[in-house]
Amino acid sequence: MNKVAFSAEEVPLPAWKPEAKSFILKTLKKLDIRNWDLSVLFCGDNCIKTLNSQYRNRNEATDVLSFELGETFDDGKGGVRCLPGDIVISLETLEKNAAYFKVSKDEELKRLLVHGILHLKGMDHKTNEPGEAMLKLQENILASLAGERIL
Repeated sequence: MNKVAFSAEEVPLPAWKPEAKSFILKTLKKLDIRNWDLSVLFCGDNCIKTLNSQYRNRNEATDVLSFELGETFDDGKGGVRCLPGDIVISLETLEKNAAYFKVSKDEELKRLLVHGILHLKGMDHKTNEPGEAMLKLQENILASLAGERIL
């Protein structure tokens, strides 16, 4: 069983977090990922800009950051759990990107969540070209969960 914890900084904790949790759990199931304890932080541009500057040497806000941990631990019941890391999403940049790409905020949020999960799974991309393997998988997952709504 996967678990998801949410927190917020500079923004209120969203009322739609149960829908986000449901979407994340369905995404993890599509990827055949089990026993993850995933952490998601929703924040504003100032917070994500600070993190982006500190950890990536980019002094700018971005939409999503993934901080891979990848540690496992004994769950005390004979099983192993994974702490894959943290996903950080700026709700301010999400809104700007949705307008820029002419997609709904819901679609953009789902894309950022899947993107963050794939990074925590160890995937990466060199460019933002649609032909990148990670981005192809991202879009396939989004297409398969197209009927799901968060917002």
